Amino acid sequence: MAKEQVTVPDIGGAEGAEVIELLVAVGDEVEMDQGLIVLESDKASMEIPSTVAGRVVELLVTEGQELAEGAPVAVIEAVSGATDSEESAGGDSAPEPAEAPVSVEPSAGGESAETAGEERPAESAVESDQAASNETASPEPATAAEPPPSPQPQASTKAGGVYAGPAVRKLAREFGIDLEKVSGTGPRGRVVKEDLHQYVQRSLGGQAAAPVAGGTGIPPVPEVDFTAFGEVEVVERSKLDKLTAANMHRSWLNLPHVTQFDEADITELETFRTSLKPEAEERGTKLTPMPFLLKACAVALRDNPRFSSSLVNGGEGLAQKRYCHIGMAVDTPVGLMVPVIRDVDRKTIWELAEEVIVMAGKARDRKLSPAEMQGGCFTISSLGNIGGNGFTPIVNAPEVGILGVSRAQIKPVWDGTGFQPRKLLPLSLSYDHRVINGGDAGRFLTRLVALLGDIRQLVM
Repeated sequence: MAKEQVTVPDIGGAEGAEVIELLVAVGDEVEMDQGLIVLESDKASMEIPSTVAGRVVELLVTEGQELAEGAPVAVIEAVSGATDSEESAGGDSAPEPAEAPVSVEPSAGGESAETAGEERPAESAVESDQAASNETASPEPATAAEPPPSPQPQASTKAGGVYAGPAVRKLAREFGIDLEKVSGTGPRGRVVKEDLHQYVQRSLGGQAAAPVAGGTGIPPVPEVDFTAFGEVEVVERSKLDKLTAANMHRSWLNLPHVTQFDEADITELETFRTSLKPEAEERGTKLTPMPFLLKACAVALRDNPRFSSSLVNGGEGLAQKRYCHIGMAVDTPVGLMVPVIRDVDRKTIWELAEEVIVMAGKARDRKLSPAEMQGGCFTISSLGNIGGNGFTPIVNAPEVGILGVSRAQIKPVWDGTGFQPRKLLPLSLSYDHRVINGGDAGRFLTRLVALLGDIRQLVM
């Protein structure tokens, strides 16, 4: 039986994705597409599946190791006839690893919610030392007399005593920056592109390149020894949780946020949605309010295109997006994820209902790819039935608007002759005041309230 090496597939341009869990051990039998390891990148957690059915004879990675596309993961002794590649291999030796792939540095743009989804184009760079590392990291098949060598990490991340990726090193060379003088604010002190930007800004301002809290210049909150007051348990935060926090912090500091509030009368919408439950069961799906919210936001974005724009060229221009991709914040056990529903304006309510369920399920199962959380024009963050009358969601930069949805309640509404019980949905619209003015936001929110109050307008 032939042996086949499983490598990291296309993971949406994520560079330096960390191995956070090993799902199999040496000797385990695996099926085709069965998960071998779990990677966590700046954008998402994802399982790396086996490309062949067989027995695991060697694991080439360890927890905490950072991998890029093309990095070796495991050697599988394939069952007879499992793959076409076995027949062409002509022996039991594992195939030679492919040429070192291009390493892509993802944008550190916010995901909300950041968490979702982000959204900035990635920057690529090829490092010769990375290619050498990939060759070193591909061990020969283990023999009975010789234990398998331990996997080698990506050399480019720690070369020169500085923890940084290839794209950051390339950018530092272009800027003429000595990375030894830059304080990293990424996970485990990793130097990210924002650190270089902050270093340049401080240098141009005549300030010393001393490290500051989070690269913002804001005095840090002093550390407190909580054990002085009683017993405590320190729980390590996940990489995704910390990155979401960093993205939210960056958006909050850089964007002048304004939030406007309103309530939509969804009495008729809920009556219509309830009447469709039998049809939803026949289709094998569930019709929640989210597809209607997505569709209504798509129409409001069409009528108020400024909400679909993003600042470019350092704020000198606006990129007007001719597509309608909307992010949907999903609360998961590992943190907030924002899958992006594409072409919302072109899909039916039933199509959106199906996609909402699929994408929310993938988010909770940590199977979202980075590409599925990029390209959004606008984001919806719904608390559903969790509770609350309103909140101020943080804009998922580089987007300029986000809609917060709280729990609907039955309230008395005056109809001119008396009070009638109506179901009202609280809405919170936060926006980047550099792009959106109060009048723009008022028109957007008024249009959205009207659409949700009379869903017949969605087809107009």
